[in-house]
Amino acid sequence: MKKFRINIAVKAVLATLVLSSCAKDLLEETPRGTFTSAYFETEEGVLGGITFMYANLRNIYGNGYWLNATETGTDEYTYGHGADGNYKDMDLSGVGQLTPASSRSDVLWNNAFKSINTSNGVLEKGGQFNISNSLLAEARFFRGFMYFNLVQTFGGVPLDLGSGELAFNNSTIRASKRNTVSEVYTKAIFPDLIKAIEDLPAAPRVTGGVTKTLARLYLAKAYLTYGWWLQNPNNIPTYPETSRTDPNGQNAQWYFQNAYNIALEGINSPGSYALQPTYYDVNVGSNDRHSEMMLYADHTENSEYFDGSSASYNTGSSPGNFAMWMTTWDYTFLESSSDAAWTGAKVRTVQRESAQAYGRPWKCMAPPIEVVKNTFADKVNDSRYDGTFVTTFRSNWNKAGITTNTLYGANGLPVQVGSAILSFLDDEPATTIDYSNSLYKSNVGAGVIPGRADFVISPNGINRYAYLNLWKIGYYRSSYTGLGQPNGGNPRPFPIAKFSELYFVAAEAAVKGATGASSARDLINVIRARAGKWRWNNNGNIAKVEDNSAVMKAATPAVITIDYILAERSREYFGEGYRWFDLVRTQKWGELAKSYTIGGTALTDHTPKVYNRTIPNYLYLRPIPQGQMDAMELSPSELAAYQNPGY
Repeated sequence: MKKFRINIAVKAVLATLVLSSCAKDLLEETPRGTFTSAYFETEEGVLGGITFMYANLRNIYGNGYWLNATETGTDEYTYGHGADGNYKDMDLSGVGQLTPASSRSDVLWNNAFKSINTSNGVLEKGGQFNISNSLLAEARFFRGFMYFNLVQTFGGVPLDLGSGELAFNNSTIRASKRNTVSEVYTKAIFPDLIKAIEDLPAAPRVTGGVTKTLARLYLAKAYLTYGWWLQNPNNIPTYPETSRTDPNGQNAQWYFQNAYNIALEGINSPGSYALQPTYYDVNVGSNDRHSEMMLYADHTENSEYFDGSSASYNTGSSPGNFAMWMTTWDYTFLESSSDAAWTGAKVRTVQRESAQAYGRPWKCMAPPIEVVKNTFADKVNDSRYDGTFVTTFRSNWNKAGITTNTLYGANGLPVQVGSAILSFLDDEPATTIDYSNSLYKSNVGAGVIPGRADFVISPNGINRYAYLNLWKIGYYRSSYTGLGQPNGGNPRPFPIAKFSELYFVAAEAAVKGATGASSARDLINVIRARAGKWRWNNNGNIAKVEDNSAVMKAATPAVITIDYILAERSREYFGEGYRWFDLVRTQKWGELAKSYTIGGTALTDHTPKVYNRTIPNYLYLRPIPQGQMDAMELSPSELAAYQNPGY
């Protein structure tokens, strides 16, 4: 059987929809085979197609290789000591080369068109049945959403999958033609999202369902991104080649203004959404699916059937949520001694636990030193550093059945269950760290400071071997507190869109010249004020009730720049898959990610080294995946013309 020209055959878990007006109900999924046009000839088939689009989010978001594609090579992440070519190629620092075969943006390409073609089928056939416009609007949202992700990543992509533009395709034709960026925006993304806003409800139909406010966020983001594309301040090439003119006759400023207006509509008419009171509340696993989470790839600890993935073992594949593995170093080697002189038996004191700080370590992605020293420079007033990373690794040896009450850490000082075994320091200490101590020898290369029972690593000592874990997307189970089966995927929903981003979109549009009731500083200060509010010191493992919002707002510059917006976005959404898109949209990637500092891969290498990246303009578009190129029956010249230049 011939392959589709675009990978649109659905071979994942498909679904039927349990209709309900109660927003507390979840989508119920039933395994099916492959969508064909006949599948949409029934009401059940149309409804199943809608639910599939939610399920298909799990094949992209929470996938560790997609997180790699959106983070590695930016100023947020480089490769860790366990990284293979997937990460080194994306880093662009001379240890690999990004190619159509190695780019992990294939995760998006291979799954987005499945949702797009399903949406085409739903919208073509849904009118035959007594299906509300609001339900059909969910399909419109997902089609616009997926095209928006594709056009940002690859440039222009096909609107015709084989049976006409935005039509459901059953064809096995193995040819393809890419539309231009402006065509994808003006024919698909904008019309779909505008119609979705018109027809979607203000409150979600089911838990995690799409709404007017969510569609407003993505229309505002699309307008903002397209405005940048029209303006093209750094002469980044587009492909397929086309003039930077809008078919609708509008200029970049029109799009910036409308991005601002629509984002403000979302803020002022939030429906059921609201900011959480603290940044800790946004990310703590016990509070998942809260009012700030607008869209997520859902998971549950209660049903492998729902997840489509084993809760006890995952080899690193979707739809399981394994993204947090990539950002986790192997802390499980941390040891303490059975005696104060450190001459007796050693005990591994930090076990892999079903807790946010202690997930499965794949050691693939490490934050550079600049993240700790520059991005999160304020660790006293701003709660986001503490609410983003694991900086303190605490003992939990009792959960491994070890009954000893006291062991001994650095300097031969006693430690108990819950004591800090290793701490990444906030700043460089006044006392020199002894990384080569021969008596109290850390087996992960950490150092010793007199008087402290915990081994330490300072910001300048961060290397590719040992670094801060990404706590915010870490593992969490409510029903089990033991060591469990640590090789399963994360049963938490993976965040895709948050209500807070409306403030950032409006602020960025204001920096680009949009005007209205709120300035860029006003909007950013809403987020910064929240960042100054603490209720829990995560790494101190102690209550901390402080309100530093006034200090945070006062420290905000009077004039907000794009660089400041980007810095704030990094503090707010660090490690969640936003960064590459942010740097590409604003054409700041080559400037902000051109170099970084980190120690080497050896556990004893605490000498910071500067690494330089080579980011030519063609890299602002990812390559069309090699699997797609191989699947098409085109002449060599046609294939060359289909691929993005430079690859």
